[in-house]
Amino acid sequence: MADFGLYLYQEEVVERALRGENTIIWLPTGGGKTRAAVYVAKRHLETTRKAKVVVLVNKVHLVDQHYTKEFKPHLGYDYKLVPVSGESEEKDFFGKVVQDSDLVICTAQILYNALINTEETKHVELSDITLLIIDECHHTHKESVYNKIMRCYVEKKLRGERPLPQILGLTASPGTGGAKILEKAVEHVLQICANLDSAIVSTKNYAPELKKKVPRPIKTFDIVEKRHEDPFGDHLKWMMQLIHEYMNLPPDVRLRECGTQEYEADVVILEQRGVRVNNRLLAQCALHLRQYNDALLINDTLRMMDAYRSLEEFYITKSDTAIDGTDFFLVGLFQENQVELRKLAMDSRYENPKMGKLESILLNQFGHGSKESRGILFSKTRKSTHCLKDWVVDNRTLQQAGIKAAILTGAGNGITYMTQNEQADTIRNFRQGKLNLLISTSVAEEGLDIPECNLVVRYGLLTNEIAQQQASGRARARDSQYSVVAVKGGREERRELTNEYLEELTGKAIAQVQDMSLQEFHRKITELQTEAVVTSKVAETRKIEKKSRYTASSIQLLCRNCFKPVASGSDIKLVDNAHYVNVNPDFKRHYRVGGPVILDRSFEDWEPGCTINCNNGNCNLQWGFEIKYKKIALLPNLAIKNFALETPDGRTTVKKWKDVLFTVEDFSFEQYCQDYFPDLFD
Repeated sequence: MADFGLYLYQEEVVERALRGENTIIWLPTGGGKTRAAVYVAKRHLETTRKAKVVVLVNKVHLVDQHYTKEFKPHLGYDYKLVPVSGESEEKDFFGKVVQDSDLVICTAQILYNALINTEETKHVELSDITLLIIDECHHTHKESVYNKIMRCYVEKKLRGERPLPQILGLTASPGTGGAKILEKAVEHVLQICANLDSAIVSTKNYAPELKKKVPRPIKTFDIVEKRHEDPFGDHLKWMMQLIHEYMNLPPDVRLRECGTQEYEADVVILEQRGVRVNNRLLAQCALHLRQYNDALLINDTLRMMDAYRSLEEFYITKSDTAIDGTDFFLVGLFQENQVELRKLAMDSRYENPKMGKLESILLNQFGHGSKESRGILFSKTRKSTHCLKDWVVDNRTLQQAGIKAAILTGAGNGITYMTQNEQADTIRNFRQGKLNLLISTSVAEEGLDIPECNLVVRYGLLTNEIAQQQASGRARARDSQYSVVAVKGGREERRELTNEYLEELTGKAIAQVQDMSLQEFHRKITELQTEAVVTSKVAETRKIEKKSRYTASSIQLLCRNCFKPVASGSDIKLVDNAHYVNVNPDFKRHYRVGGPVILDRSFEDWEPGCTINCNNGNCNLQWGFEIKYKKIALLPNLAIKNFALETPDGRTTVKKWKDVLFTVEDFSFEQYCQDYFPDLFD
């Protein structure tokens, strides 16, 4: 092992895996979990007949990272390695790729799709794999893709089906699963072990070496006093009160305090109720109140102007899309108060004290001419990262201190998302020193190969103990600082202290699980696995029952904004198990086509067209976008969250198509061609 460059603590944690046992390696961020896994994979390939290793990751960007940084340098000369993500062509013949390779690195969804796909070139059996490595394996719970894969494994195991792959899980923290007492935390750790059919291992004999290799940062609570006065926030609350009065709240509705997550949850439910009872006034007021509440939350974390602009952006198109008196009242209220709100937002006497504290933390780190300083500033939302970047760029003092900042957020489609290439460029520039401050959402907490930082700031965040440990683990340079910016006695400070306790509790729970006798551990694991399989089957039965509660033809889809009926449930078909499209040609008269949808990647059988919006008067609610399927069929692809469902028992709303109360039939391309191009079949 020495020739491979493993530390003694890494050698200790791989011992059982090298004996072929299923294990979860528990090491802190920066402790070299992936390097340990590469070593296990190398030894497995050397000693196992017909060895086949699959490495699963939970985020697309980690596929290339693990391939380039870890597996290829150590195994690429002797073995055939293939990285596969949703953006690779290899996913379309994944079964063949697995067959022809020694080691495959892929996102979990690709393997799961292959397990359930019956097409020969795409199908994979678990028995084809001899070692399954699961990165960030604490995500193996509930209905995560990791757990769906492991459920297939556990079901086969309980039925006595063999062979099955050896399992190697990697995690910086399994967490406590929300438990606050040791007994429940132990149950959570055991459940993760049961889900992965693995024992959890950590270093016992070489803890001092690990501590030296992964030093803990110096933690500071940078506490600020609450604003003494907040006229901008007060004005927003006064406007919200006017909306409350206008909407004539139902007597059984009690909205909690404005400017909180609880209030947001209340108005989300209120909007759904408005749709359900055909009360557009209630639904629209609730939607607008959510925007005001967002502005209050931004005002609490960022600059007043950021909060003002969030409302300004929301209302910019609203005057053109007003349908009735409710819209005119809500738009009018904002327009009448717009000048006053802007004036208050520009009054520096009432600026957010957290921003001043953040400025002093950054200056303290970067302002002493230290060219080596690198930091990550964690914030809650993509929107807040953009606001913070603008603030850093606009702040002359921070610019003079030499801060070169960039945003790092999750990959996806949409204006506030980053492409994978943009992510890679940002991290490369950060590593090379062209940038020295990343302003990031949680995407940088987990897995990403980011160089050592001497400053990590958690700003306006309420997260769990796993996220806290991973963020803290990013401050890996010696004598680095981990700062929590929070209002005195506020929720962030309380949550951070709770997380410290939960981190300690996680360690105690793992120790208790490790101290169990082998016999007791296996008995408990089998018990939990049997229970999980039964629960899963019951849930599946209920899901099928739920799906067949109504016939598709008895359901009507209504525009969620104007409530106009626009389609029948029987018009909806499912394309490639991914796209819910309306195949009724008459549906075209209900929408207008907008601008083209640009996606960062191409797909095997379809390409995006243009956005589609409701054309009922001024409504203009975006419903989804057209897709061109197999270069022939132009189909409107719909997002169900933009519709209400009229059922025989009343109106309802759902967030995702999987929750609709009727069965959506699969799209038949052949049938579509016969219906629309009959000449081809004569």
